[in-house]
Amino acid sequence: MWLFFFNSILLGVGLAMDAFSVSIANGLAEPRMRPLKHGAVAAVYGGFQLMMPLLGWLLVTTVVGWFGVIERFVPFIALALLLFIGIRMIVGCLRGGEEEATRRLTVPVLLMQGVATSIDALSVGFTLADFRLNMAALSALIIGAVTFAICLLGLWIGKRFGRLFKRAELVGGIILIAIGIEIFVKNLFFT
Repeated sequence: MWLFFFNSILLGVGLAMDAFSVSIANGLAEPRMRPLKHGAVAAVYGGFQLMMPLLGWLLVTTVVGWFGVIERFVPFIALALLLFIGIRMIVGCLRGGEEEATRRLTVPVLLMQGVATSIDALSVGFTLADFRLNMAALSALIIGAVTFAICLLGLWIGKRFGRLFKRAELVGGIILIAIGIEIFVKNLFFT
């Protein structure tokens, strides 16, 4: 049982790295983000990291033939979402003179980021197919909790450095684009 918990924690750490990087970018772009919003942002990332493995488990255990088709689109979806968000951040920064309120992380953008950073967790759900629902759910819960904690740290780091940089949103946009490209290349060529 300890091995199960240890492996689930390691899965959570590995899967949370994309969300951690995006959290840093969000903290950079919005250095005045309030602690309550930090918690909400981290909860969204953790929630998606919890739901995606369960969705993958459900797909494999119910519709086994579909998961190969879905898995092929994962890198394209993540790349498209993160490119869109990253380019939007960069353009907003380069336009200059915009109100800080327009640079704030909105719910639609946060949801896109949540999907983009957790879509690789869908594949992890495929590997949980040997577990019964209660064990797959427990593993997903651990993954989500680890992601939540790591994203809180990422937001805090981004917030601290965001106050130092005038054009932090530009850096954040570049980070998001780089993460999208990394997810795309990793999933398309190295899996």
